[in-house]
Amino acid sequence: MQPTELFVSQVVKAERRKVFAAWTNPELVRQWWGPPPFTCPVAEIDLRVGGSYRLANLGPDGQIIWISGTFTRVEVPDALSYTWMLDTHSSGPSLLHVNFFDHPDGTEVRIHHERFADVTVRDEHALGWQGCLGKIALFAAANMR
Repeated sequence: MQPTELFVSQVVKAERRKVFAAWTNPELVRQWWGPPPFTCPVAEIDLRVGGSYRLANLGPDGQIIWISGTFTRVEVPDALSYTWMLDTHSSGPSLLHVNFFDHPDGTEVRIHHERFADVTVRDEHALGWQGCLGKIALFAAANMR
């Protein structure tokens, strides 16, 4: 593992196709995306290799952090890879890989996020990803039975 990459995972109690849809369908993404206390009022997703996405992380102070990038891999319902750029960081894009695996309790979502500018940015994202994964698990428990 490089110092500028991170790995996080979460078991989500729902079938893989439903979890993949929750991750990629804009209507569903708006319902759970963002680490607490952030919400997602805007989710635009063109789910294809070369397609782009844009997500709004709305903070409790009313400020929006925009996240955007381009899909480099789309394998429904198994895997996604895409560039990741925050409008609050001036460094170039990082690269995100999300894999969805069958698990006895539902689906394991594994995130490999790499190419951060430095370990501080990596650590900020580690907290954010833990929050996002917790929120999709709660969303699945309430909505994807």
